[in-house]
Parts: sequence; C-alpha cells; structure tokens
Amino acid sequence: MIIGLLVLGGLGALCGFGLALAAKVFYVYVDPKIEAVTEALPGANCGGCGFAGCGANAEAIVKGKSSASSCVAGGPDVAAAIAAVLGVSIGAREPDFARPGCTYGVQDADLKFLYDGVWDCRAAVLLGGGSKVCPIGCVGLGTCARACPFDALSMGSDNLPVVDLAKCTGCGTCERICPKNIITLTSNSRRIGREYTLDQCTAPCQRSCPAGIEIPVYIRKIREGDPLGAVEVIKETNPFPLVCGRICVHPCEYECRRSLVDEPVAINYLKRYAADYEMKSGKRVQIPRAPETGKRVAVIGGGAEGLTSAYFINRLGHDAVVYEGSPRLGGLLRTGLAENRLPQDVLDWEINGILDAGVQAKTNQKLGKEFTVESLLEEGFQAVFVATGGWDTQMSEREREQALPGVQLLLDFILKQRAGKKPGLGKHVMILGGGRAALEAARECIKEGAKSVRIVMRKSRDQAAEEELAEAEQEGIRFHFQSALTMMMGEGSALTEVEVVRPSPEGTEEQTKTIPVDTLLTGAGRFPELIYVPRKVESEEGGPEQGVIRWETLTPYPSPFAVEDIGIFRPGEATSDYKAVVEAIGAGRRAANSVHKFLTGIPVEAPVRMIRKTTEVLTVREIEPVTPSRRVEMPEISEERRVADPNAEIATGYSQEQALEESKRCLQCGLICYRRMEGRQAQVQ
Repeated sequence: MIIGLLVLGGLGALCGFGLALAAKVFYVYVDPKIEAVTEALPGANCGGCGFAGCGANAEAIVKGKSSASSCVAGGPDVAAAIAAVLGVSIGAREPDFARPGCTYGVQDADLKFLYDGVWDCRAAVLLGGGSKVCPIGCVGLGTCARACPFDALSMGSDNLPVVDLAKCTGCGTCERICPKNIITLTSNSRRIGREYTLDQCTAPCQRSCPAGIEIPVYIRKIREGDPLGAVEVIKETNPFPLVCGRICVHPCEYECRRSLVDEPVAINYLKRYAADYEMKSGKRVQIPRAPETGKRVAVIGGGAEGLTSAYFINRLGHDAVVYEGSPRLGGLLRTGLAENRLPQDVLDWEINGILDAGVQAKTNQKLGKEFTVESLLEEGFQAVFVATGGWDTQMSEREREQALPGVQLLLDFILKQRAGKKPGLGKHVMILGGGRAALEAARECIKEGAKSVRIVMRKSRDQAAEEELAEAEQEGIRFHFQSALTMMMGEGSALTEVEVVRPSPEGTEEQTKTIPVDTLLTGAGRFPELIYVPRKVESEEGGPEQGVIRWETLTPYPSPFAVEDIGIFRPGEATSDYKAVVEAIGAGRRAANSVHKFLTGIPVEAPVRMIRKTTEVLTVREIEPVTPSRRVEMPEISEERRVADPNAEIATGYSQEQALEESKRCLQCGLICYRRMEGRQAQVQ
C-alpha cells in the first residue's frame, strides 16, 4: 500500500516536473493587449475586417496593421472598447450595409431551363451560368442568406434576398459568397459616388441620365405613396430636382422601354411632382452626411455645377465653401431662364436647401480681385475646384475677371490682339487645340517675343495640313500630336510647367513629358474643370519647403460621355457650356467624387467597366405582354392667364392622382427584365 502510494506520488512529481519543463521550453508569449482586444471583439469570425477571424484581426490591430474600428460586425461600441485597450482615439466611421442588385426573381424572369440540383447558388452557376437568361441575375437559392452570420438576410417571396438593415453589420460575407456579385456592400458615400457598370442590373432610362439617378426606384416610391422617399433617391445624385423637373431635356425618356409599346413614361414630370411635394410640405429632405473629416474644399463658381459639387463634397464629410462673383447664386439658372419656366422662388428653395445642408457661400467674390487660387490654398483649403462655366457664362458676366494661374481662353487672346490690345504673355507658351486659330495665336506669340511656342493636338499629324505644319515648324512652332495635357504645376500665382502625355499602343508605356510653360491658351470655349491641390516639395534639408505655395492640378475622372480618358477637354465632354443643366449637375457630382477620392487617398479614376455612351449593353428590342396606356399630360394654365400674367409658371405640375396614374405605367425595368402588366409565367428558352 505504502509502496504503491510512493510510486504514484513519484510518477506525479515526475509528470509535474516534465510539464513544468515543457511549459518553459515551449512557452509562447501572448501580448496581453492581443488577449484584451480578442475579448472585446464579437467572435463572429465573419472576415469583414479582411483577416481570417477575430484572433488574426486582434493581432493585426495591436501591431498597427489594422485600425481599432476595423471590426464591421462590432460597430462603434466594440471600436470604442478596443480604442480604450490601446489608449488611442478613433473617428466616426460611416457604416456599410448590403444591398441586393437584382430586380426580378426566377419566377418573374426569363429562364433558359428549370434548375433541379444542389440547392446552392455556387453549384447552380456551374451549369451555364445559372437558369436565368440574364447573365447577372440572382440565382435565388439563398446561399447568401444562409451564410450571413448575423441573420440579416432572408429570401423574400420574390426569391430575392431581403436585407434587415437593423441587423446588417456590413461584414461583406454575402458579397464574398455570391457567385453573381449582385449583392454588394454600399454606403451613403458610395451611392453618391456610384457610376453604372456592366456588372450591375440597370434600366435603359437610368443609364442615359447624365446625373445618374435611379429612376425606377424613385418612380416606385411615388407609386407606393412616398414622394419624400422619391426625393431622397433623387438627391443621392441630383440636388436640383425642382429645377430639373421643370427644365431638364430628359434624355431618359428617349430610352424608356415603354416607348416600344406606346409612349415613354413621364419621368421628368414625376420628378417634378415629388420635388413640388417636398417644397409644399415645408420638409427639407437631405441625404445623410458622412462623418466629418475636418478637410476644407473651395469651389469657385456658384452655378449648377459648382453648387452641386459643393453639396456632395459636404455630404461626403468635408467642409465646402462656394465663391461666386455675382451678388446671387445660381449662374445661368438665375440669369438665363424666364420666370414662367423657372420661377425665382423655386430656384431659391433649391439653393437654400444646399446652404441648409451646411455649404457656405460667399457672393460678390471675383476670382482675381477678391481672391486667387493661391490665396485659397494659403488659407488652408486642401483642394480648390474650378467651376466657372463656359462661353455663355462669360458673355453674361462681361466684367468677370478670370485669374487661373497662367490660363487664358484662346478666343479672348485673339480678340484682344485684333483689337490692338496686348494680353499678358509669358516666355513659354502652350496652346491646346484650336485649329487654324491656334496657328494664328502661335505666330502672334512669337512676334511678341515668346521663347517657345507649342501646340498640343489630340489628332495625328496625318489629319492636319502638312504644308501649314511645315511652314509653322520653320517659324519655330513645335507640335505635340496625339497628346493631351494631364497636369499643370506652379508656384504662387504663376504657372511653371505642365505634364503632357501621349498614349501609346496597348501593352506599351505612355510617353510623359514635363515641359516648362508659363502661359496656357485653351482652344475650348470654357476654362478647364480643374482641381488645384497643394504640391509637397522637399527643401534641401529634406523637409517640406516653407514660405511658398506650390500647387498642381487634378482632372476629375472621365464621364460616361468621354471618348478618351486622358487629359483635360476629353473628346465627348463639354468644351463650352453644358447643353443641359442635368449635364452640369452630373459633372459637379463627378468633381465632388474626384475631390473626395483625392482627399481620402483613392486614385482619381473612373470605375472599371463603367458604362459609356458608346458601350453596348444587353437589352431587349421587343416587350410583351404589356397593356398600352396613355401618358398623363402635364396640366398648364389657360391662355387668358398667360396673357394677364406673362411671368406666371405655365406648367402647373401633376396632382397626386395624376402622379399615381403615371407612375403605374413604369415597367420597373432591369437589365432585360421588366414588369409584365398582364401577369406571366417564367419562359423556358
């Protein structure tokens, strides 16, 4: 008995000694901060942070490879707890949420076959891309809903995923698991910055809208009796629904699929109805603002483009200040339209809504007199966007002084020369485009003593008259063919050099040249839409140089109208005033997004596979069965009233009943799907 106890006791002591030795030999130090952060994390292991589980993210957070707010599932409370462990402060973070992008489920869509197999979307798409004819349509088997770790997704009666925004954490599990990529993460900022791509389910009307409005969505809101919700959808990309509802040229209606049966839906009249409802209700509809960044942006020009860019810059979390040379904001909307088309009180309501959102405006501030680009950068603005308008604007404001560093309109230069005046001219001149007028100006520059004169053209040498070119080259004029100006650089109020790029054939590098230039003459009828930003230049000691404002320019990313992507004044985009206010609004939103990308360190580029005006998009040429119905006409005041009060607004707008009737005509189109008015079964093709 005693011997047995001694043996067992000896074995226990030996094992204890072995374990103690093993603990010492194989000891792995665990940072107590990592343990504390791991405990603070929710343990969902959803992967939304970009790491393989909460443990890996905790280690990355402590090592500084991930932020304290990187856990999308935990939200602000978890971020605050982690920040307390680390002893750091965190800024507010805009939440992401999942958003399905398909319009019709399998029971309402055209089908290639009936699928009867493994109940998983990833398996179904292995068979010819899935059962739907639409190549990007939701398969409808609910893989995303089953994968959601927070039960925020379910499958609706239409076999499309439904998101519970109260539960959705924006972890991205559904986005990663969807084989069709039709459910994606979005946010208010992303929706402001969206451009339609070939990967998305889009209707013909919304693709043709220069402002990028989700037209089927806001019409559905009207049909559901929610006009204020419709206004919120519109204002995600257009802060001027009242104005556009009255004067827009509505290119969307020319693409309306309903016109294949009878008449297009009155898209613009419905927009006006929703916007009028907002104004009459007295309730301001504002889209949510992203968390404040503390960054300041100046916008030069208080017309439609400038105000639009300022509004969205503000909504993206930055502080925007508009500088306008005239006493009142509005530009050509204020001075170029009759009262009976666009009443001043309507325009004022729209502009006041932008100011109420937090945009500051300074009127009677002329560029070159009360301020300069240099002075704005010196005040601490991180970016300055120029939206001074085109030739029509210049003609309506004859006393306006333009003072962009080193930039002049070619037409102004020639007119002054012919009038015997001598416009300011530097020693190194560059002319953008302009044809024969450019040659005339180049010769004048040489006569005035310019040391170098260059003409930049997008066309090739073969497209120009060789005799004229040879003669000009003998006179000392240099040409850059198939090239574009991409950047200007300067110091203070002076332009010093530019960057010119000649695109090379695919697979080869672009040819980029930095050329000394102090005077730039633009052959277009407008000043370029540029974003001026500070340029960091290191001193000889290695730190940033003090006491001098150095700057460079960025160009907003290409619009869907651009034929080429490089440089300013891209072919296909406006070279004078915009043909319609909705185009100026679209340009203003893209400028705001470009500024936001720069301020947040994102490359200023158009999204991959963005739909252009020339892009061939899958669509249908015939629709059936759809019951024809007449378009609701816009009510107007009587002829007697027009004579008695010439300023009275002619179109009076839809009533609620008329708006509901017209909204029901909308087919709620997707890429190739649409709402059949008489009901139908899915077609097997």
